[in-house]
Amino acid sequence: MKLLKKILKWFLIIFVIINVMIVVSGKSYLYKGVANTYLKGRTGVDINDYLVFENRTIKVGETKEWPLGADYNRSKIPSKYISDVEKFKTIAYLVIKDDSIRYEEYWDGYSDTSHTSSFSMAKTFISILVGIAVDEGKIKSIDQPVGDFLPEYKDGDKSKVTIRHLLTMSSGINFTEDYKNPFSFPAEAYYGTDLRKLVYKYDATQEPGKYFDYLSGNTLLLCFALSKATGMSVSDYASEKLWKPIQAEYDAYWSLDRRDGDEKAYCCFNSNVRDFARIGKVYLDSGRWNGKQIVPEKYVFESIQPAPVIDRDFNLKNNRYGYSWWLLPGYKGHNIFYARGILGQYIIMIPDLDMIVVRLGKERAKEQINGHPVDLYQFIDAALEMYSNPLPLPLKGMEIPQAPFRAGVATPLSNQFPPALLSSTTHSFLKNVCCQKILSAQRKEMGAELSEHDVCWYQLKLLLPERIFPREGRQDLSFFQKEP
Repeated sequence: MKLLKKILKWFLIIFVIINVMIVVSGKSYLYKGVANTYLKGRTGVDINDYLVFENRTIKVGETKEWPLGADYNRSKIPSKYISDVEKFKTIAYLVIKDDSIRYEEYWDGYSDTSHTSSFSMAKTFISILVGIAVDEGKIKSIDQPVGDFLPEYKDGDKSKVTIRHLLTMSSGINFTEDYKNPFSFPAEAYYGTDLRKLVYKYDATQEPGKYFDYLSGNTLLLCFALSKATGMSVSDYASEKLWKPIQAEYDAYWSLDRRDGDEKAYCCFNSNVRDFARIGKVYLDSGRWNGKQIVPEKYVFESIQPAPVIDRDFNLKNNRYGYSWWLLPGYKGHNIFYARGILGQYIIMIPDLDMIVVRLGKERAKEQINGHPVDLYQFIDAALEMYSNPLPLPLKGMEIPQAPFRAGVATPLSNQFPPALLSSTTHSFLKNVCCQKILSAQRKEMGAELSEHDVCWYQLKLLLPERIFPREGRQDLSFFQKEP
């Protein structure tokens, strides 16, 4: 009995000392961290964590549903990928091709209306908002010093840091990105209550613009600068300039460090799988939504070029990161770019197939290939097998019309990125021209499986070269000449 009392006494003393140290050191965020991880049987973050944070609403305006393809959900995820889908606790898998939903599936009680965290896909959303702010003149250019917006960055080595450096993760600021250490930057940023105090205590210790180091603190600085430049919270700016223009169906929620505080801009944008896919459509259409320019076209193309820095992980020239977009050039003949989150949140764009793949889940592979998570390749491969060649070749009874256009020759912005992205005007015009020719063909020979939309796009691919690069970042009707 005496021994038990002695053990309890020392336990109480140690407990008190630990708590005093936590309070004195300013690490009180640890309480919230422990309460929402270990005490809930987890060791890390969860896709539903927005429920334990304060949030700011990104409001919708006029909404519009995604159209369903004629072959909606007729294909299935190939059986060889099912084990990985289940292993990584997928909750949503969506494939959009040629502007319509071709396949979607949900697991574990989630649906197309379920809100979950984007995690680091939010970094990409901040990048998009920066491009819009530049177009509006609220930011002069991405080479504008951060110190123009934040007085904490006006002097010393910090004064060299520009918006571009933050977009490309090359600021040289000594943030850390250790997800397992409860005393590291990510843990305090996630569970703490004063993001500005946390971010401003870090210093610029290396020359900016030289090395790619993936650090969440860079995006938080972008958020602070963007808010100052626009005079709005990033949530309100996102609502007015992005969420409403793309006709999102549901309000989104951006988690805050405290009530009426700052957005956790490096993560924690909470929405549903279908609305996340709208971001992909905007970038597939050169920054447009249904013909209206949302993001500057030039900025869109620049965003998905590899930043000219050294990738510190490989000590090689960077070829996997642009303006907060991840790049996967030349994979199985496709130049792919995507947004990603820590638990396997992906918005994947495959431009030459006019395809968007969105995957949400609770886990991601720890292993990587060339700096990309292994599971990413699985989710891409599944979509490619399902829809990369959805139409039979050739179409029985179909006479291939003569091409009414001759493509001009233009110099690409990059030999790596991006493949041709047709503007919505070109997209619609050419599609209609093809449809007019095809509607006079023997449609009965096509079979019931083929939609008019699919047949038109099939013919369009036959009429035009496989890849047409943009001229000065633009692909318009003037780029095509009628045959004499």
